[in-house]
Amino acid sequence: MAKRSTGWTENKIARYEKEGRGKGEFGSYKPWLTIQDVPSEGRSHRPKGWKTKRIHHLLSDLELKYFHCLEWADDVIDIREQFPIDREATLKIAEEKGINHPTDNESGTPIVSTTDFLITVRRNGKIAYLARSTKPASKVHDKRAIEKLEIEREYWTRQNVSWGIVTERNIEKVFSDNMKVFHPAYFELEEDLYSRKDDLLYYLSQLNAPLSKELLEFDRYFGISEGSGLALFKHLVATKVIGFDIKTKKFHSRINSSEFSYPHIKELGRREVK
Repeated sequence: MAKRSTGWTENKIARYEKEGRGKGEFGSYKPWLTIQDVPSEGRSHRPKGWKTKRIHHLLSDLELKYFHCLEWADDVIDIREQFPIDREATLKIAEEKGINHPTDNESGTPIVSTTDFLITVRRNGKIAYLARSTKPASKVHDKRAIEKLEIEREYWTRQNVSWGIVTERNIEKVFSDNMKVFHPAYFELEEDLYSRKDDLLYYLSQLNAPLSKELLEFDRYFGISEGSGLALFKHLVATKVIGFDIKTKKFHSRINSSEFSYPHIKELGRREVK
């Protein structure tokens, strides 16, 4: 899909506001920027969110990696990416601090600043908000980048919202690699296959062998297409029905079935695979 014009005018900003960009929550939220609107650093991504059940617009690999962290965190209940912050407020902050406000080079229009992620969390029964910006570690010390981040930081400070910067150094590579495997498996599982959930849980809980071998045997036992057991297994890890230390243990084809836990197996009681 072709990228749209990236220039800014007052008419364009008014149109975005009329479209409801930056408004809504959960599945109804519309990001201020989509992957069609801006050139991204590296690859852009459009994953379907576990928590929101909508397509998210992520403008870099780093944004995707941090998004995965938020998806896995139990206390996160909503994720709003490319969140616009009040332009009048940022213009005032820039003036007070003697910083040049981001402006379109051609039209001279002050640009609406965005925060990469506005996160809603529920902790101890209370709702709170976190604002986070992602930035490659190599660019954190860039003078102009620091000025823009300072405007953003001051804005959220005045809103009494925790703000911070996330770089690739804050995200463990093992976790990131594992989420590439498991995040897509959360959705779209055929009902006939999901009905084998209890069978797979009981089957794996009794074994201490390479997972790939046992999942292949599971497929053969039930006469289902090769790879079905693996698809079901990944779904159960993604939905946390099967426990796995996703942050420190690398998932691979030779991993042993004993590396996983099956907390729901007690609910099944003693049984035979049927």
